[in-house]
Amino acid sequence: MSVEKNGQEFQYQSSYDSPPRPQDEENLALTVNWTKEEEQRAKRKMDFIIMPVLTLGFFCLQLDRGNIANALTDNFLKDVHITQDQFNVGQQMLSLGIVLFEVPSNMVLYKVGPGKWLTLQLFLFGIVSTFQAFQRGYGPFIATRFLLGMTESGFIPGGLWTLSTWYTRTETAKRVMFFYFGNQIGQASSKLLAYGILHMRGVGGQPGWFWLFALMGAFTVLSGFVFGFFLPDSFKHPRSTFLPKKRFFTDRELEILRTRVILDDPMKGKKKGHIGLDAFKRAFGNWRLWIHLFITLCNNGPQRAFDTYSPSIVNSFGFPALTSNALASVGFWLQVPVSFVFSYVSDHFNLRGPTVIVGLSGHMLGYIFNRIFTELNSRGVKYFGVVWTQTFGTFSHPLNIAWMSLSARDSEERALAMAMVIMGANTAGIYGAQIFRSDDKPKYRRGFSINIGILAFGLTLAIIRYIDDRRLKRRARIEEQTILSSEADVASLHARQSQDLAGAPVSSAKAFDDKEKKEMLNGHVVRA
Repeated sequence: MSVEKNGQEFQYQSSYDSPPRPQDEENLALTVNWTKEEEQRAKRKMDFIIMPVLTLGFFCLQLDRGNIANALTDNFLKDVHITQDQFNVGQQMLSLGIVLFEVPSNMVLYKVGPGKWLTLQLFLFGIVSTFQAFQRGYGPFIATRFLLGMTESGFIPGGLWTLSTWYTRTETAKRVMFFYFGNQIGQASSKLLAYGILHMRGVGGQPGWFWLFALMGAFTVLSGFVFGFFLPDSFKHPRSTFLPKKRFFTDRELEILRTRVILDDPMKGKKKGHIGLDAFKRAFGNWRLWIHLFITLCNNGPQRAFDTYSPSIVNSFGFPALTSNALASVGFWLQVPVSFVFSYVSDHFNLRGPTVIVGLSGHMLGYIFNRIFTELNSRGVKYFGVVWTQTFGTFSHPLNIAWMSLSARDSEERALAMAMVIMGANTAGIYGAQIFRSDDKPKYRRGFSINIGILAFGLTLAIIRYIDDRRLKRRARIEEQTILSSEADVASLHARQSQDLAGAPVSSAKAFDDKEKKEMLNGHVVRA
């Protein structure tokens, strides 16, 4: 059937009369015969099924990854018999476990599908998080942090890749930001929950942080069942792991949803069953992906360090220990509406680069505030610096990811790019864990100065990438104008032929036509 798009008519073959598909490709034949209202209903249904489940998973991951920052205010170091610098090494082991297993995890996901793999991961890191409650001593602390990183590896890029398969490119930034709401709300909620749970110190003869790990880990395990029951795998297998006979979408809805995605990016209809060596060469040879990777390295190292010690920093201002956990959540709650506004601007106005640049600038300004305010006596002013930094600290990362996904040229490259950028985020955690050290506390003058320098470099990279983006768009407009000019010249040629060759012999007309076409083609090549 024919479909009009951007003023041009395309022919698409119905799925009912399509030829047999190759064995290594999905049968995603294109059929476009829906109304705008039907598409909106199908997309809204997809939003209500997929987005809450993925966001819940990120919420659980952040609870289990970040609750240790809240444990610090409950004598965790003293109870486990480790120093602050040893604690930093444990944080590095968490990031190292993620980095080492990130790409293998994403390759498994690409092979077996997100429904099964992400569900299994939630169970695994939920169990590890629960058993953190029993750690005592430096060895067990290091081991549990590494195991937690290993089991968490691949979850975030897996979630991002899943979004990229269900949504069009122009819809990605907003959904990625919604996915990261799970991270932001997890960061904020964990600190509020910690305020209550840490008061359980003494219950069952255990410290408060014991119940913090046990209860939050158990919640993650229960959430694994939500994933198993409600997360559909893909367009090809649109059912959940635990309910293989349950249909979440009708055939009509699936046809609408998958066709609109392939119209937006035809390469998504050619997904292979495995990631080949050529995909690795394309991904690692794309310098633009490396720029986005280094932007992530620059943003996430300072952010990880600050997030870990923000309750302790607030406590150093003179606030009570457990109250500091609740106060350290305020900036993360503010980040949710602010990040939503930025994601809307990024999507609606297609301002990928500017939103990342402004976000990085706000993040860097936060450390400038903290570095200056450490010399002041007003704890309210100092606390404002913490809130500002938390508000702008995280959301540049998902915006950068959405920007990066548009630089990937196919689904294989996009899957590897997602793994690369999340590896970058966790590699940033390796160096970020050592920014705030015991010999620099409580004001952390050196730590804040380091963060300012790192963010300044990341901001420079983002500006360079934005300039490159503008250059590419300008070149695309010139090429489009050249093609339109060529089409106008061809139309003019045909008009002249109709006038000049009226009544001429067919052989003469053909000779003249061939000569003129050759001249026009040569002229077009010269102009191009």
